Amino acid sequence: MLQEDRRPPVLDMTPEGAFRDAPREAARASWLDRALLRLGGVAVLATVIAGGLVLAASAALILGLLIPVVLVMAAVGFGSLWWRMRRARRTGAAIFVVSRR
Repeated sequence: MLQEDRRPPVLDMTPEGAFRDAPREAARASWLDRALLRLGGVAVLATVIAGGLVLAASAALILGLLIPVVLVMAAVGFGSLWWRMRRARRTGAAIFVVSRR
């Protein structure tokens, strides 16, 4: 904005100290103002919806990346327990021992 475009607001007061209302011509919005206001509202709504979709897609991507890690860790845990049980059956030892302190 240029400096000359900035004008201080005009405060119209009565001698008693009350503010006067703005003239009706200045308060009335044109069809362009109303259209731009509606278009701005739609743009904000579309931005909020798009942001929510991006957030949901990010969550789905992170979960999609974690599922293979969980499956590999489950397979490793299962293989470890299966191997220990197989070895314990051969030697006749207890399969699971819970130690208390």
